[in-house]
Amino acid sequence: MQKLSTRHLLGIKDLTPEDIELIMATATEFKEVINRPIKKVPSLRDVTIANVFFENSTRTRLSFELAEKRLSADTLSFSAAGSSVKKGETLLDTVNNILAMKVDMIVMRHASPGAPHYLSKHIKANIVNAGDGTHEHPTQALLDSFSMREKLGDLAGKKIAIIGDILHSRVALSNIFALKKQGAEVMLCGPSTLIPRHITDLGVTVCHDVKKALAWCDVANVLRIQLERQQIKYFPSLREYSLYYGINKRMLDELDKEIVLMHPGPINRGVELTSDAADSHHSIILDQVENGVAVRMAVLYLLAAQN
Repeated sequence: MQKLSTRHLLGIKDLTPEDIELIMATATEFKEVINRPIKKVPSLRDVTIANVFFENSTRTRLSFELAEKRLSADTLSFSAAGSSVKKGETLLDTVNNILAMKVDMIVMRHASPGAPHYLSKHIKANIVNAGDGTHEHPTQALLDSFSMREKLGDLAGKKIAIIGDILHSRVALSNIFALKKQGAEVMLCGPSTLIPRHITDLGVTVCHDVKKALAWCDVANVLRIQLERQQIKYFPSLREYSLYYGINKRMLDELDKEIVLMHPGPINRGVELTSDAADSHHSIILDQVENGVAVRMAVLYLLAAQN
């Protein structure tokens, strides 16, 4: 069996193009499994996985929990809200206490960029980064790539526009790394206040006109405005953002080609996407959710094989 080049999934930046291909191929096999009448395989029957979430999550957490159950792993779920973290316990102490219960793998979401990388230097268990602050969200980028490949085939030469709040998005950075490693062209689109400085150093182009971005791309991956991460006002109002950067079905219908519409969720309906666009035939948003389980099964399975 082929193996990943790394013991942890901390970010797409650390993966090779061969790693991405292996994850995609494995996810394809697992997608067939989860569409069977009996959706379970015994692949991780003797593996214990702890889901350690220091930030709120619905899709990612449920997707990982379901992926673990489909693989027959034993699971623990930890939420910072009702834990000893509130009493002042450090991250390392919290995780070491969990590992003392003979846990093999940690799936972690944390508000601080680099938290999984820090842990990986101090513990022996495999770590999967389920989102670290505004840094990376590798499994989201992998499931986005998997969903695009289902619709478009090979991504080499394909044009992908990432539209919205790039500055505060961990999804955007992971997607840029993943798409560039697969040979795609990437354009970022949003207000200048929400585009990071020097982002073009990553080999992407920047556009501030959403209609031009839609006309250029094969896939529009629309990101949520992350108001909870914004300490200052980056644009006058949500209404004004929607007026200039919101996407509706009429805009999609006016294009002289079919494009694919994506969103990592949760959607602010009426802000970045109108309901008629989000629910249109262009959209593969629910496919992304389904593919998330298969991709996370692949990641957990391949990392467990490293031990």
